[in-house]
Amino acid sequence: MKLRDIARVLDGEISGEPELDIKGVAGIEDAREGDITYVADKKSIPLAKKSPASCVLVKDFIPELKITQLAVPDPRYAFAVLLGHFYEAPRPQAGVHDLAFVSDEASLAPEVSVGAFAYISGGASIGVRTVLYPGVFVGEGSSIGEDCLIYPNVVIREGVSVGDRVIVHAGAVIGSDGFGYVMHEKKHFKIPQVGGVTIGDDVEIGACTTIDRATTGSTVIGKGTKIDNHVQIAHNVKIGENSILVSQVGIAGSTNIGSNVMLGGQAGITDHVNIADGTILAARSGVMSDLKRGIYSGAPAVPRREFMRVVSYLYKLPELNERIKELEEKLGSIERRRRK
Repeated sequence: MKLRDIARVLDGEISGEPELDIKGVAGIEDAREGDITYVADKKSIPLAKKSPASCVLVKDFIPELKITQLAVPDPRYAFAVLLGHFYEAPRPQAGVHDLAFVSDEASLAPEVSVGAFAYISGGASIGVRTVLYPGVFVGEGSSIGEDCLIYPNVVIREGVSVGDRVIVHAGAVIGSDGFGYVMHEKKHFKIPQVGGVTIGDDVEIGACTTIDRATTGSTVIGKGTKIDNHVQIAHNVKIGENSILVSQVGIAGSTNIGSNVMLGGQAGITDHVNIADGTILAARSGVMSDLKRGIYSGAPAVPRREFMRVVSYLYKLPELNERIKELEEKLGSIERRRRK
């Protein structure tokens, strides 16, 4: 692909040779001759100087770089766009594999692909161009929208609604029973989980993530939200749009999480709390109560500045302990002199 054509796609400006033939896209440390790469920040400039890449994406032209540059508003985003242009993921052919089961009462739109040992229950519907890889289970009455990718061994139980362009990675379970029990006569009595799950458009769900069905009503994942691997989302949780949940996050039941929220890895959130739009929660934080918009760390979570002050004091404890011992010895010496 000629660089001038890439510049047209990205609405960028070239400094150098517009007729360059770009053969691939690679990170700055992996790039070879013929590749286009990108400079994310000033720290990457020394690497760019050594790179054999034929062109580099930049926000503003960098005079000290002697290779061809393509200036774009957001180099990282442009890099992602080009990866999609150059490397198209393999896609199974449309059709139903002979070893798949599709109920006579299920509805499959045109160009759907259903892999071996997939199981589609009665009343389920699958949208145009959606791919169900081998071993996928779709429960009764569930619906999956258009252009979705459902990877192997995903379980989508009954009463689940999945929007368009959703990606669900291998081993995820959507619509498993919520963890609800009531103590009766010293025994745990299971509360029937009769609600569903609603997944918005453009959501991505990581491998082995679990999203529980609601007790009643629906567990909701807003459009554009991205969920990493091994995340647990309990019954009746509601997550807004374009939020990010990193690996091993755990969210207890009936919690409301706003839009554009970022939850760091292994963060834990108790039940029935509200987290405001735009909130950032650092890795391994623990939320015990409602959070206003802000950046939080620690368990229980506190504003990040306050947390960093506490941490700074924590690492001074050995020194402070020695100083306290010295003061105690001095005070003891003064007291002994007074007694004499």
